[in-house]
Amino acid sequence: MSIQGFDDWLATPQGQYVLAWEQAKYDLLLADIFGFNALQLGLAQVDFLRANRMPFRFRCNEKDTACAEVRASSYQLPFASGSLDLVVMPHVLEFDVRRHQILREVERVLVPEGQVVITGFNPYSLWGVRRKFSSSSAAPPWRGQYLSVQRLKDWFALLGFETLAGSFGCYAPAASRDPQRWHLIELAGNRWWPIAGATYIIQAVKRVHGMRLITPIWHERKARANSLVHVAQRNE
Repeated sequence: MSIQGFDDWLATPQGQYVLAWEQAKYDLLLADIFGFNALQLGLAQVDFLRANRMPFRFRCNEKDTACAEVRASSYQLPFASGSLDLVVMPHVLEFDVRRHQILREVERVLVPEGQVVITGFNPYSLWGVRRKFSSSSAAPPWRGQYLSVQRLKDWFALLGFETLAGSFGCYAPAASRDPQRWHLIELAGNRWWPIAGATYIIQAVKRVHGMRLITPIWHERKARANSLVHVAQRNE
């Protein structure tokens, strides 16, 4: 997933402000998620999987970039069903009209009890208000369809996911050119209006009802993990 103009915005003070918050949250959540295979969809130039300790970590992008190990569409992943333990999706759903198909594809490739972690822009924030009054041709991130946390939870439930954790952040006004100056607003937002943060992170786990988990056969899981490495190499 590549959004025209979004990379340029990420290099601005506003973009760096958002990236710093999201990177810290990803580092915190992913450090204790275990397994063999982890996948990052979108924003391949940023390694959101850096704190995770799985032996095989891939970044996937639609365009051939030096940072992505796999080149593929987010809604048509070249992985077997039930082969990934973790998928992270930084700002994928709000800028793609095929977001339902992307989520179904993520559900397909995750193992039972596999996890997905998503970051997005909050429509119920000052940034969401600015997006609402921006034109459809506005530069990112002021276009696209921001998705609320509640809507994501509903979609998760339909796909058999259970929401585990989440948080909001980035309370500086949308018009601020230097968000770092709004330190006091950041502290107040965390305490008094936490759900009004410009960005959010949400974590969910794939549940398979009626299934009894048993200890995995580790040599078989390792063989499947190695096969994914070969897939990634073929797509470089």
